[in-house]
Parts: sequence; structure tokens; C-alpha cells
Amino acid sequence: MSLKKIVLSSTILVLFLSCSTSRTNELKKNDIIVTKIDLVNIENDRVKIDINPGKFYSTNTSFFIPKVVPGTYSADNYGQYIEDFRAYDYNGKQLKVSSKNINVWFIEDAKNLDRITYYVNDTYDTETEKVEPVFSPAGTNIDQNKNFVLNLHGFVGYFEGLQEIPYELQISSPEQLRPSTSLTKVSNGNENGLDTFKGARYFDIIDNPIMYSPPNSTTFDVNGISVSISVYSPNNKYSANDFRPSMEKMMNAQKEFLGSINGTSKYNILLYLSEVNKEDATGFGALEHHTSTLAVLPEQMSLQDLEETLIDLVSHEFFHIVTPLNVHSKEIQYFSFNEPIMSKHLWMYEGTTEYFANLFQIQQNLIDEKDFLDRISEKMNNSALYDDDMSFTAMSENVLSTPYKENYGNVYEKGALISMCLDILLRDLSDGEYGVLWLMKELSLKYDHDTPFEDDEIIKEITKMTYPQIGAFFADHVVGNTPIDYEEILKIVGLEILGIDTETSYFFDGEEPYIDVRPGDENSIFIREGIVLNSFFHDLGAQSGDTIKSIDGIPISLESIGPIIGQSFQWRPNRDIEMVVERSQKEINLQGQVGIPLVKVTQIVPLERVTEKQLNLKNLWLKGAQL
Repeated sequence: MSLKKIVLSSTILVLFLSCSTSRTNELKKNDIIVTKIDLVNIENDRVKIDINPGKFYSTNTSFFIPKVVPGTYSADNYGQYIEDFRAYDYNGKQLKVSSKNINVWFIEDAKNLDRITYYVNDTYDTETEKVEPVFSPAGTNIDQNKNFVLNLHGFVGYFEGLQEIPYELQISSPEQLRPSTSLTKVSNGNENGLDTFKGARYFDIIDNPIMYSPPNSTTFDVNGISVSISVYSPNNKYSANDFRPSMEKMMNAQKEFLGSINGTSKYNILLYLSEVNKEDATGFGALEHHTSTLAVLPEQMSLQDLEETLIDLVSHEFFHIVTPLNVHSKEIQYFSFNEPIMSKHLWMYEGTTEYFANLFQIQQNLIDEKDFLDRISEKMNNSALYDDDMSFTAMSENVLSTPYKENYGNVYEKGALISMCLDILLRDLSDGEYGVLWLMKELSLKYDHDTPFEDDEIIKEITKMTYPQIGAFFADHVVGNTPIDYEEILKIVGLEILGIDTETSYFFDGEEPYIDVRPGDENSIFIREGIVLNSFFHDLGAQSGDTIKSIDGIPISLESIGPIIGQSFQWRPNRDIEMVVERSQKEINLQGQVGIPLVKVTQIVPLERVTEKQLNLKNLWLKGAQL
């Protein structure tokens, strides 16, 4: 799995923690963990879970709800949404249970354990209340008789040491709702409204989200892959067929780009459209799984904007069938949800995936050269906001901890740029024959879903497969902390980098705002972090993270900032302004003239003079073919 946010946030890579107190070796082959989920009888906006694990042979056991799930790069502690946890023996009496931490319950006298029950609260209702809410595509929704988003890591847990035991899900649901999922069905809803699904192990359960909603789906074929789109639109504004033409065109182009690489025979796109003016999902983006993507976007967006955003999200997520869903390390293959150990190779899992999501579009003529180079330029601009002296492998390995987690978003920026550089270097060193797509195809022949690589060995392996210069690039710029000279790399394909001042508005750069509202407090307006500020804020002395307390004596709130933004379009450069901001719990008075708001951006343009070799290499890079 991996995740991509619209305003950033990709692959939690963790190591399986085996437990010696399990009954695994004593299980019969037909043992199965039966989990019942009741979506009909909702109690206080909670769903009841009933789990029958079969016979235990150990004296005690522990039950876990995940702390971390793949793709989120955060400790979301899904146990905080569990209530009224109980364990029962075969006579229906409660067994003694103690909570080891927010995600773990210790059950005594496990030999007599018959079943456990608990209630689950959803995450969508509480996103505006929490400082660090669960990202919506990794969250859960309980909207009785209307919609259920079952990211199953929020509903179903696992017993100590039993992650490899088969699961059966029995889900009771309202008759007007239909499930959309890639999870294997044992039976469809019958007269009792019961759907039964199975998974070979716990990972299969949490790797296949289910969305229950009124029927709204469509299916098409992409070169042997059956693709389904299912949409929940609370106000019936959009149907799945609205998105089919653009998705079908885009995914056919992706498959054409990948060629012989095959990762799945089916793929499900689950699109949840949120009503942002209510207690609803606010974290927009997508979370990818082996054979599906769960995307959350606002229903208020226009169809054109939704299509463009969905293309960006799904194109990235679908390419994860290459890596890490196919090519990955043991840190992903053997996976612990509560004691995460991270892989060093986000440059591959997220960087290469994001790079492919852009490269295929120019190679398949979905965008032109200028569009592609503008996207690369934007990644250079965005990458400059992160610590360029930080080792990328060190950041990946320590991504759950400060200061590394603050640099996670760079996997979509510098991570993609690393793959771009590798692509150009490989083309140059091989006289145009090889690139990064070739490299990933070769790796997929060695490593697959069931054959992981050693985390500390893969760069050495790539160097053996390619050239010493590729190993040197990794040593200096991926493992090492030397910033990449992008201009030197781009010269190989006849391009150069220019720094250009472009005009913005005072509070927006196009549609991208410089300010935002703090979650849970509409009277707290702050200057966004992780973006390049324009000269208006910079020259005043404002900083990212500052809370704007007043402008020209007017106290700032969500209500008052709107008219000021509207007036700003009429401001003249010599207009005086006074802004009071709060920084580190101190109020600071900023004064100056508004000026002309400018932001310096990187732009990639052709060199004035190029050689035939440079032109040929650029064509191979961007089109994958000889002149």
C-alpha cells in the first residue's frame, strides 16, 4: 500500500514481529478466524465487531489493532477508536482483559476464549477535532444506511502471532447498499443481507478496503485487467460513468507504457466524495493497495477538476503495482503493524512511482514537452522547501521520527527527481538503450510479490546490473547528503535551468492559497508551511506557521479574512499595510508596503545550442524511441 495526498503526504515499510507464545504450530489446516461486522444495527454511530478465533492452546494471548498501516507514514493508533472491548469464554462469561496500551488488549485464560466483541467509532466525524487526524483515505466512515468506508485496519485486528491465519468476514449490511472491493467474495448478499469475504492472512484483509454505498459503479477492461470504478456521491452529483472515459484512456496509456510488466488481473477504484461543509472527510488524496485505490475528494469540485485530480492520484497509485507491490524489500514482505521498522528505499517506492506517473503521460502523448518540463520544474521548486542536505535513505529509514518525518513529502518531489536523474544517466551511459523503466522491469524479473530483496543490498545489486557511475550517484546523492546538481544532469539532454520571478496575488498563487484555517478553530488563520512564500509575505517579515492576528487593525477570522482577500485584488503596490502575527507565543507587528507579489520559480528550457547526441537522448528520455 501507499498513500498520496493532494497537498502532500507514500509506503509504510515495516518488519514482521513474530511471537513465540502463539498457537500457530499447533493449528489445524482448516482453522480460520471468523469476523462478523454489523452495519445494520448501528449504536451511537458505532459498528459492532464479533470475532471467533477458533481454539487457543496458549494460556494467554494479546489482541492488536494497528498502530501504523502501510502508506500513511504516521502512528495513527487505530485502537483509540475502539470501545467496550470484551472477551467471552465458551459459557458466555467474560474473561479478564487488560489494556497494555491504546492498541493492545491482553486476554487471560485464552484456552477458554470463545470470542471477542467491541465497538468501532469512525474517523471522518472527528477529523476537524484532532491536531493530527487520520488521513481520510486511510480512515473510516460510518453513515448509517448511506455509506460505510471500511478501511479494515480500523475495524479488524489480529491475535498475537496469528497474522498468517486465514480470515473470513461476514458483513451484515442495509439492503440498499452494495459493497465495492477487491477482496475475494465467498458469497454475495442473500436474503439476510449478508456478504461473506475471505483473506488468506491478515494482510489480505487490511489490503482490501470495502466501500458500502448505493449502486454507482462501472467496469472496463485494460489489456486484460478488469478495472472497476465505484463512486459515493452524497448528493448524487456524479456517477461512476462520469469518470470512465478519462480513467479508461489514462489506464490504457499506463498499461501501454508498462508493456510486459503485469501486477494484477483486477483493479478497483473507490471514490468517496465528501461534503466538506459538514462533519465529513477533509483529507483529500488517495491510499493505494495491491489491487485497489481508495480516493477521497470534495463533491463540490467541478467534473473537470475532479477528473484532473483523479488522473493525478490514480496514475501514481496504479504504478505501485511495479513497486513496492512487486519489487520490494523484506521490510515490506514481513510486516509489523505495531512495531514498525522502516525500509531505506522510498526513493524507489514513492519516487520512481511518482516519476512514472508523469513520464508515461508524455510518452503516451497525454501531455506535451512543456507540460512535462513544467511539472519537473515544480518538483524542483517544491523540493527546495525540504532539507536538501538530508540523506534520502536515512530519511526513509527514520521517517516516523523528527526531523525525518517532516521531510516525508519530499518523496514525491526529490524522490521523483532522483529517478529522473537515474533515467537520464542510464540513457547516456547506455547510448540510449536503457532507462529507469528497463531497470524496474529487470528488477521485477528477480524480485516479485513473494521474493523480496535485502534492504542493504539492492543498491549494490543495481550497480552490478548497470554502471559504476550509477553506484557513485547513489553513494553521493541518495545514501550520501550531497545535493544533486540538476543543471548538470539536464545538460545531458540539452536543457538548462532558469530562475524566473512570476507574479501571484497577495494571498494565492493561482489556486494555491498561502493561508489556511487551523483544524478545529475557524478563528485561527495561519500562513501555510511547506510552500514557497511570495514577496508580499517575505518582505513583510512573515514566516510559514505564523498565525495572523490582525490586518490593518481588523481581527482575523474565517469570516473577516474573506473581504480582505477580495479587497486585495484592488491594492496598489505603494499601499501601506500593518499585520500582527503570533509566532512562538509572541505577537509581532509587521509593517511595510504590499508591493507587487512575486515568487521565484525554477523553469527548465532548451539550451540555445544542442548537439545531435543531446537531442537524440532527450527524445529517448521523453518518447522512449530513437529519432
